[in-house]
Amino acid sequence: MINNDVLRSIRYMLDLSDSMVANTCALADPAFVVDPADVAGWLRKEDEAGFIACDDRSLAHFLDGLIVHYRGRDESQPLRPVEKRITNNLVLKKLRVAFELKDVDMHAIFESAGFPVSKPELSALFRQPDHKNYRACGDQMLRNFLKGLTLRVRG
Repeated sequence: MINNDVLRSIRYMLDLSDSMVANTCALADPAFVVDPADVAGWLRKEDEAGFIACDDRSLAHFLDGLIVHYRGRDESQPLRPVEKRITNNLVLKKLRVAFELKDVDMHAIFESAGFPVSKPELSALFRQPDHKNYRACGDQMLRNFLKGLTLRVRG
């Protein structure tokens, strides 16, 4: 899925302003500074003037910032390096961690979006890529998860 679409979905779900998105990115790494004007460019549609493509590094900082915002930072651990490449599986995993979702919650979220997922399918999404039962998360699956999570968060 396109990083800008993921960012737009999460921003709508949590009702975040541009400055809140920039501050969330800074929670993951205070040295990573995001200008709210860049955030406004990320949130525009592809055919609008002023559109800026959201790179993997920025989305990774935003998702890590969400985890820190909702779960807190473990001061005993050093800062984790930010991923260089974001996949749909990684977005799913980071949202699962940020919102402290269990398997039952994940199934309910997919079900509420009208996209039921079996237990083996769900566990395959969270395996390491070199595992024989690993399954890549498709755009449709991530889109439905974001839709279901929005229904859960916004009511």
